[in-house]
Amino acid sequence: METNQVCRILGIEKPVIQGPLSWLTDARLVAAVSNAGGLGVLGPNAGLTAETAVSTPEETAEKMREEIRKTKLLTEKPFAVNLIPTPQNDIWTPDMVKVIKEEAVRAVVYTGYGEGAIIPELFAELKAAGVAIIYRDINPTPENSREAERAGADIIVATGFDEGGTLPGTGLGTFSIVPMIVDAVEHIPVLAAGGIVDKRTAMAAHALGAVGVFAGSVFISTVESRVPLSVKEKIVNANGLDLSLFRTQPDYYRALPGKLTERLVTMDKAGASKEELGRTMGGLRGLRLGMLEDNTDEGYISLGTGIGGIKAIISVGEVVEQLRV
Repeated sequence: METNQVCRILGIEKPVIQGPLSWLTDARLVAAVSNAGGLGVLGPNAGLTAETAVSTPEETAEKMREEIRKTKLLTEKPFAVNLIPTPQNDIWTPDMVKVIKEEAVRAVVYTGYGEGAIIPELFAELKAAGVAIIYRDINPTPENSREAERAGADIIVATGFDEGGTLPGTGLGTFSIVPMIVDAVEHIPVLAAGGIVDKRTAMAAHALGAVGVFAGSVFISTVESRVPLSVKEKIVNANGLDLSLFRTQPDYYRALPGKLTERLVTMDKAGASKEELGRTMGGLRGLRLGMLEDNTDEGYISLGTGIGGIKAIISVGEVVEQLRV
């Protein structure tokens, strides 16, 4: 095993962490990343294919337990689960944390957004259970990075505006935010996220002071990814100039062309509110329709600006090896 600090903390061989990717993750993808030496992450709705009648925190957590157990059948190596706590009236996180502890999951990607996102009691509970915490704020700043370090985070993710999915509201690119966060924290390593798709971009991230990479878009087009071949081919044939940017909740999104994307861009230019745009976008339902069903009339295909570096549909193992520096 390498002496890399991220690898030591997570018990992995290569400092490559797969982003949670919501609907797009399942046991097969996550296990493939972990078996390749990186850290796979089960995101919200992992393994599900459609909206279900699941509505209670207990049922939602049990669905995650099922996917955790499927992942364990495919790998003996560490993997993580995504947590998205909210500071007030969070009825979902306690049951999810209970499952994480009972299933002895080794790490979590703790996604934070807004004031109060860093909950010291939750950090303490996870740490007491031996769970490593990868803290990823939607809007990373020196202040919230230091706060997360004080609360007990083991690793910080510095996400640049180059990423796919939910974009930071600050607008700072990966080359700006990574060294800023590296300089802000004192004792814990930083992962770079946003536009990292190949060896060149991974090397650039390390040159900026990152100790590893946190990547999403590049795993969507892999052999093991559950998205349809038609979506994978669209990713391979596109580059960052093909993506349209629009405001929505909480701040911004970007996506490949499609009827819904065009409608959102038009609404944004006409001055629609973020709330209107968010309702039209359909949240994670729109992501499922666009990326799991290739329905860009009603959904969207959201990707990072680095997709021009994705030249072919290759295996997860090949991706991890490319991103290993």
